[in-house]
Amino acid sequence: MKIFESFTFFLAWIAAVLFAATGAMLTYEVIMRYFFISPTIWAAELSQLCLIWGSLIAMAWALRWGRHIAVDAVAVLLPVPIRRQTDALAMIVVAVFSVILVWKGGLIFWDSFERGRTTATMLDLPSWIGELSVPFGFAILAVQAVIEVIATLRGQRDANREAHAE
Repeated sequence: MKIFESFTFFLAWIAAVLFAATGAMLTYEVIMRYFFISPTIWAAELSQLCLIWGSLIAMAWALRWGRHIAVDAVAVLLPVPIRRQTDALAMIVVAVFSVILVWKGGLIFWDSFERGRTTATMLDLPSWIGELSVPFGFAILAVQAVIEVIATLRGQRDANREAHAE
């Protein structure tokens, strides 16, 4: 699990770099378009890819460290053993949903890859580059959700949840 945690931490840093690159590309595009009347053909599409990949590869890290949006108004009122069970159930739902998206997203990716489908832009990139991010990101999220189920049932996540509740 320590290796996987290091892997998700590495992916979170890659995501941060992709988000910074997005900001740089869009800033460059605005300057070129409005000050030099010379827009690029690549900035919008590449920034979209960076945002998509960055968001999806950072999901597992966000889940591990509780950086996702969580509505816990009722959960914090529950006794710790029941809260642990509801947290585990929520992570099981996340894992199942993620596996479904890996499967469906993988089919979409493979179809685009086999057919040689490209984006309908001037850059004309292969469509599978963006589509691959869904099965990849959700596969990592599914693994992290299973790790969270185990850690929650062992009581290794209760301290974090209680600290968050206060």
